[in-house]
Amino acid sequence: MPAKKSSFPSASPLHPKLRGIIIGASGGIGTALSHRLARAGYTLALVDRNEQALGPLCGEINKGYEETRALPYVSNVTDYDTVPDALRHIVADLGGLDLLVYVAGVIYFPAIDEYNFDEDLKMVEVNLLGAMAWMNQAASLFQSMKCGQIVGVSSVAGDRGRVGNPGYNTSKAGFTAYLEGLRNRLTRHGVNVITIKPGMVKTEMLDLPNAPRAVFAVSPEKAAEGIWNAIRKRKQQVYISGVWFWIMLVLRNIPSFIFRRMNI
Repeated sequence: MPAKKSSFPSASPLHPKLRGIIIGASGGIGTALSHRLARAGYTLALVDRNEQALGPLCGEINKGYEETRALPYVSNVTDYDTVPDALRHIVADLGGLDLLVYVAGVIYFPAIDEYNFDEDLKMVEVNLLGAMAWMNQAASLFQSMKCGQIVGVSSVAGDRGRVGNPGYNTSKAGFTAYLEGLRNRLTRHGVNVITIKPGMVKTEMLDLPNAPRAVFAVSPEKAAEGIWNAIRKRKQQVYISGVWFWIMLVLRNIPSFIFRRMNI
């Protein structure tokens, strides 16, 4: 449950504040996006299971501001039953909600002849089911409000099932489909849902065993800037690096009898 150290500043009709939740704020894109949204004026609830990282991150963000911009909330996205109470608690602390971003994710890179159900299960639990647990609650709230934005950081890996990592491809393909369905349901209620596909990002995941060679990798800061621009412009689906749009356009249209023979 939340590990809150102080109160958020109050808002009023004359002094409105943008309020956001970032799920998976510790490390990589989550950390960079936390800094970027704070600079854009957001008051943030930063949610992550890594309590040791959250405190220093909030301290870095709040330094130099006259008011609190970020507070830590400790939660594991796979503790699905705790999500409704956690979201209500955070929204009460924030005094409302304008934005929810789900950045949490996990990836394992199996060897080409390896089939590991435990790792596949973990990827589906974190990358898909955790997102659904949080976003279902946010969707219900935003639908009643007739406003708000939901952002999901999915992956180009979900655009097609590839030989290298079927479990991860599945978790991200499911997430992308879920975000599209949520978008189609909520758009008629004034709520915007954004699917982010960063491509490769320069994080510690590229150092994991069996990780592929980095191709067109971007920094977490560039990914965060792309996400902020998508939020600001109320986009619907964004490839952070434009080259991945064209790569995936080609890959999606390769016939299956050819694609299955490719080592990608």
